[in-house]
Amino acid sequence: MPGKRLFIAVFLIPPLLLYGIFVVSPYAQAFQIAGTNWSGLSPTYDFVGLDNFQRLLSDGYFWNALRHNGLLLVLLPVVTILLGLFFASMISVGGRADRVGVHGVRGAGFYRVVYFFPQVLSVAIVGVLWKEMYAPHTGMVNGFLRAVGLDGLAVAWLGDPRFSFWCVMAVMIWMNVGFYVVLFSAAMQSIPRDLYEAALLDGAGRLTTLVRLTVPLVWDTIQVAWVYLAIIAIDGFAIVQIITDGGPSSSSDVVGLRLYKTAFADGQFGYASAIGVAMFFLTLTVAAMFLRVTRRERVEL
Repeated sequence: MPGKRLFIAVFLIPPLLLYGIFVVSPYAQAFQIAGTNWSGLSPTYDFVGLDNFQRLLSDGYFWNALRHNGLLLVLLPVVTILLGLFFASMISVGGRADRVGVHGVRGAGFYRVVYFFPQVLSVAIVGVLWKEMYAPHTGMVNGFLRAVGLDGLAVAWLGDPRFSFWCVMAVMIWMNVGFYVVLFSAAMQSIPRDLYEAALLDGAGRLTTLVRLTVPLVWDTIQVAWVYLAIIAIDGFAIVQIITDGGPSSSSDVVGLRLYKTAFADGQFGYASAIGVAMFFLTLTVAAMFLRVTRRERVEL
């Protein structure tokens, strides 16, 4: 028994130490710095207590960014999961039943590759790609609109405060939906085909089968996807910074980008850490709330 404990300790202690140094320690330091007016470069600073958090309550830029994160939090998981479930169901069980039973549409393997393709691209590549596609004169979006005779709809998408945020949201949906198509497809493979054949014999349509049969049986996977997408929605820093940098006029700003600019552009690391602490608790709260709200009884096969 002592030898077994020593064996476990040898393999557990080093990774736990690394995790504590490089993950837990920075979080703890952020809490400490949030109570100071540190500029990020000066060796001296003063403790200001909760002043940074009080400042958050009246910071219009912060609340504007938080409102955008709230919209992402509501719309990004819902749209991405709905699209992912629809495409996954078509790929897995959307074909016509024949002698080999229920199966996906023809070319399902090819569609999986197409949907998953954005996942092999880095966020930087995706951001630069779509920034060029939204370009007012040379971009593919306006080029397509002009080609089909809709010249009046060709606008400066990223330069117009009415559209910039929604353009970024569309990109975030596009870059995430493929992963959840593959994830939901894998979950659907574990569902016995006999259930789909029985639903087909009972006259259930594709939508009814998806809602009444598939969704309850893959609910655990949907729940995990919801939490991950909620975390992505609360962050959203990288793609926003690359495509719009929060503009124009902060119309596409998010909290992560506001934190970055406060720290590295304004030199207010203490206040930026307070924003980070607020994001930390917001993320924990949202994750716990989603797990609580979406909890339901497991369906056993």
